[in-house]
Amino acid sequence: MAEFLFEDIFKIERLNPDGKKFDKVTRIEAKSEKFDMFMHLDINTEIYPMKEREKFSMALSSTLNEDGTPDTGYYTQANRKTLADNYEYVMQGKLYRISEGPGHGGRAEIDASFGGLLMMLKGDPSHFKKYELDQRLFLLIRKV
Repeated sequence: MAEFLFEDIFKIERLNPDGKKFDKVTRIEAKSEKFDMFMHLDINTEIYPMKEREKFSMALSSTLNEDGTPDTGYYTQANRKTLADNYEYVMQGKLYRISEGPGHGGRAEIDASFGGLLMMLKGDPSHFKKYELDQRLFLLIRKV
């Protein structure tokens, strides 16, 4: 079984904290239950609507292969099970920034882009040891 880079349950605190910028995209501001993480995440709410106070499970993985083998970068439409089968909304992107230090109040932050939809995840630096710059990431979400 593949090991996730990160997995937690988040509760949406606010939608579009800086105002609505795009018709089909909503920026959610959410806080995790187990690891006390803070996240901004852009979601295509035309295909996956989300509401304030709603809870969802979010996982980050470097592969969709259930056995944990690295992703080739090519999608093959085969009748095989993947991690995506257990989730409702999946995005593939790249990690483009890892920040840590005194300017962050002892917390670390990662930033990723999923085809222009952005994610910022901030929390304890110990949760970010498995990440590398330009790393391919899969973001998986399902409502709980």
